[in-house]
Amino acid sequence: MRWIAILAMLLGATVGAPGARADAAATIDHIVRVTDRWLQVFVRSPAMAGTVQIDVLLPPDRSVPRPTVYLLEGIDSARPDQNDWTFQGGAVEYFADKNVNVVLPVGGAGSYYTDWQRDDRVRGHQKWETLLTRELPPLLDARFDGTGRAAVLGISMGAQAAMMLAERSGNLYSGVAALSGCFDTADAIGQAELRYIVGTDGSDPDAMWGVADDPDWAAHDVLTHADRLRGKALYFYAASGLPGEHENPSTPDLPDVVFEGGAIEFGTRVCTDLLHSELDGLAIPATYDFAPAGTHSWPYWRDHLAAAWPVLAAALGS
Repeated sequence: MRWIAILAMLLGATVGAPGARADAAATIDHIVRVTDRWLQVFVRSPAMAGTVQIDVLLPPDRSVPRPTVYLLEGIDSARPDQNDWTFQGGAVEYFADKNVNVVLPVGGAGSYYTDWQRDDRVRGHQKWETLLTRELPPLLDARFDGTGRAAVLGISMGAQAAMMLAERSGNLYSGVAALSGCFDTADAIGQAELRYIVGTDGSDPDAMWGVADDPDWAAHDVLTHADRLRGKALYFYAASGLPGEHENPSTPDLPDVVFEGGAIEFGTRVCTDLLHSELDGLAIPATYDFAPAGTHSWPYWRDHLAAAWPVLAAALGS
């Protein structure tokens, strides 16, 4: 109920994430209106030791409480002041008629939306897991009339982050969708992938979860902790990597999209197959959307936002 969310905010009460700070509550510093329903909410976050931009899309009907959907982006963002789901993913248009609050963190691209062990020379202080799973839910539910029910969806790096957050935050999310993600952090191959992604902007991968044998790497492994997904509505999308309907002579950077994007997408299909096998072994049901063609690119993720939504909407009762 909404009064629980308000009480939680006032008391600084939190749910879920290991290692999070609970000594102070996050507060809203100020709000900038992009439109009457698209807000840039600037949150003073004790966990992040600063002010973080969180965009919120409000529903057309704000007369009744509603659930919340969190949308996570990937390795990089096309704009520093915007989550790619609003810039490239069509989220503003898609959710225009949906009775949910949509939350889009800005500035988390390439971070894995996790709590880093120490400050990084490039990224600074990173405690995204604490922000997203402990500080924001009571704050935003109280301010924007949330019901306390939530789902999370991510693409690429954000898909892996969505699954990690879902496993590590108890019952916070009733639905999770992962588009084109990989989920292994415990073995050498999975760790090498994450280290490469984190290091693309000059960040130190050791600053995230420590050296190679640090237990934090295994603690974030989605396959190892797949049993924690039981009871949640799950949706997975991955394609073959072959050129599909969105690859044509007018596609920007077509060679990179076909060759690099195709290879990456093929890898995410292998990764998703591994998690599929793990969940099947645990008798945990999920919806799998395996496309015969498609590259690692936004046109396909826009399409599959619509495909994932019925699964998340049912979990949210929306």
